[in-house]
Amino acid sequence: MLLHASRTARIRPGAAPTPLSLRDLSELTRSVAEQVRTGAHEVVLDPHQRWYRRLHADPFVDVWLISWATEQATELHDHAGSLGALTVVSGELQEHRWVPGERALRTRRLRGGRGATFALGHVHDVVNSEPGHAVSVHAYSPPLTAMSYYAVDAAGDLRRTRTALTTGGTA
Repeated sequence: MLLHASRTARIRPGAAPTPLSLRDLSELTRSVAEQVRTGAHEVVLDPHQRWYRRLHADPFVDVWLISWATEQATELHDHAGSLGALTVVSGELQEHRWVPGERALRTRRLRGGRGATFALGHVHDVVNSEPGHAVSVHAYSPPLTAMSYYAVDAAGDLRRTRTALTTGGTA
């Protein structure tokens, strides 16, 4: 049930780093978001920290359910060697994404039912700046194993501050 979309993914021989495309991941997060909307997955709201649960993991993809109280954020980060997608189930999130050619952060609002995809090298911060809580579904392929965190320095350059392994089940 959960991964119907990935089972029918278009396999692209020789494609790296995964046989799944950004479109496949987007379809998957939309499908799981609909399951969440119908109550198929429990959502917990923690006012002190982002709550998350990995719903699925296999050699090709992992899927995460995340809830966000007001002002909870991820920090500016990448997804190492993984492609990604997210769909907002409810509420609204803001994505602040790094635009290398502009050496700047751009912001986009993601309302319930909307989503975004992340190619290799995508650096962003996701935050709930609204008064209500938000819920989102994320998928990564290959499964997420590390995230590097960044800061924008005084010269406007992006600088990596640290890298964290995610093998312990964190998103």
